[in-house]
Amino acid sequence: MTQPPNQPPQGGFGAPQDPPPGGGFGAPQTPPPPQGPPRTPPSGAPQPGYGHPQQPGPYNSGPYASGPYGQPQQPGPYGQPGYGYPPQPQFPGAPGTPPPGSGSRNPFKGKPALVVGAAVAALLVVGGTVWAVSAGDDGGKDRKPVAGRSDDPKPDSSGAPVNPGDGDGDGGADPENLNKGRQAGESKVLWYKEAPDAPGSGADAPGMWITDRTAVKAAYKQLSAYNVGDGKPTWEPIVFPHKICAVTQEKTADDKIVVAHMSGDSDRAKCNRLQLVDLDTGEKGWTEEVADGELFDSAISIEMTLAGDTLMVGRSQSGTAYDVTSGKKLFDAKRYGEACFPAGFAGGERLIQVASCGAGGDNEHDEVRELDPRTGKVKWTYAYEKGWRVERTYSVDPLVVYSTKEEDDDKKLWNVAAFTAGGKVRSQVGVDEDFAPECGWAILARDLQGCEGVAVDDDTLYLPTKATTGANEIVAIGLADGEEKWRVESPAEVSMAPLKVEGGKLIAYVRPSYDSGGRIVSVPTGGGSHEPVELMRNPQGVAEIENSFYSRSVDWVDGRFYLSSTRLTGSDESKEKLMLAYGK
Repeated sequence: MTQPPNQPPQGGFGAPQDPPPGGGFGAPQTPPPPQGPPRTPPSGAPQPGYGHPQQPGPYNSGPYASGPYGQPQQPGPYGQPGYGYPPQPQFPGAPGTPPPGSGSRNPFKGKPALVVGAAVAALLVVGGTVWAVSAGDDGGKDRKPVAGRSDDPKPDSSGAPVNPGDGDGDGGADPENLNKGRQAGESKVLWYKEAPDAPGSGADAPGMWITDRTAVKAAYKQLSAYNVGDGKPTWEPIVFPHKICAVTQEKTADDKIVVAHMSGDSDRAKCNRLQLVDLDTGEKGWTEEVADGELFDSAISIEMTLAGDTLMVGRSQSGTAYDVTSGKKLFDAKRYGEACFPAGFAGGERLIQVASCGAGGDNEHDEVRELDPRTGKVKWTYAYEKGWRVERTYSVDPLVVYSTKEEDDDKKLWNVAAFTAGGKVRSQVGVDEDFAPECGWAILARDLQGCEGVAVDDDTLYLPTKATTGANEIVAIGLADGEEKWRVESPAEVSMAPLKVEGGKLIAYVRPSYDSGGRIVSVPTGGGSHEPVELMRNPQGVAEIENSFYSRSVDWVDGRFYLSSTRLTGSDESKEKLMLAYGK
């Protein structure tokens, strides 16, 4: 039996429903979930962990505040000093700080949407979610990763990693040997960089891009590039006249990005100056100035996303698309219907737009649309039921959307729905868990792609559970039916989070602890065993640094692990690290 169209979700799980025939609006609908007690987020101040709210990131304010993996966060990766997001309340899609080990989100078994109790102030946003850990029959106690070959020779600890000094690539003397005392089986710090000077109030350091040759990092007003193998500067840093305020988190197929910087330093300055940059050469391409929209539609703050060769720039109530190769304007995404304003964009293989419609009226609701990235033509529209707010897209292709609904009794319902290529609801997550993806703050803005620690392939969604103490789990959820396929427990008594899926294996990051550095593990996604296999274990001697970033971004590329800060404190007391690269 299904719920009647346009009726509030029944039971403790309120999944959106399908629109009635011939129009109307409603959130995705599936058979009513089993009745059960509502889920309430932890009480008290948000604690660091999978899916806690974070400080503003690359897009530090306004309708498009940035999110995870490169947004300012509270101490600790995945909620602890580290993975780079301030601790935040947890419920699917809520902003999240890096949990004590990293951040991600996962679904819940047998229920399309979970009810989450009144969250701490930080919870108002929808971004990261956290779930209760549930072990398998063996509790995961027998799962042990492969640490390294027993015949590995003890590494030479005499060679210190390369450090250009102040982050400007000046080749200064290296003041620290981060590999001192490195043990057999541990990786080494290939190189590290110190952060450039930043204002006492701090500064954003959004984005981290890795190509075959170059690791590029933005920090405050500059963009710097380092050789992936030895950390030596590959081109002179690009210094912008004013602070960087937005970046494309992804790069183009030919390794280019777009950086936005402020028009000035005053309170009236806007985030409207665009610059194309080649990551491998440092060559600057076209520049463009983003115009304001109509009344109350300003470029004080923007978000940028790439969809193929299209750059979509979102303002507070509209968007403008450019050809990323030439900078030529392609189209504007404007208000449509009686009162539908574009509220956010998500890019990748497709261009997705979320619109807020009928604000304050009886017909108030959100709509999800797919646009042709070259013309702006609408391919399809899906209207959610009144009260449901689309918060995040965990993936664009396939499209997986996280939404929430506030209840009168200060409880929050959430829903994770997968869509078909034609915009129909394919499934809704039905796993009864507290998931903890890592998401950035997005109180007034959507920041649709502001979540990290979650991975999606063609038919599976991978979400991390919330770890109250000790290890957490990653749950694999089928996109065909929304049900759990399997789960795997962290190989250590700390949290782990999905990074990506490569070659039929899930790559995950296990947070560092007081007596061990972080780890990279792979988990087979097919049939059979899902035992995690250790790919790299970082040195215990650097664990404190690895875990100390106020906010962070991480990546695993070609057998190297990259860690960078996404928020500079501006403190003069100590020289903070900007970026580290680990390898064998």
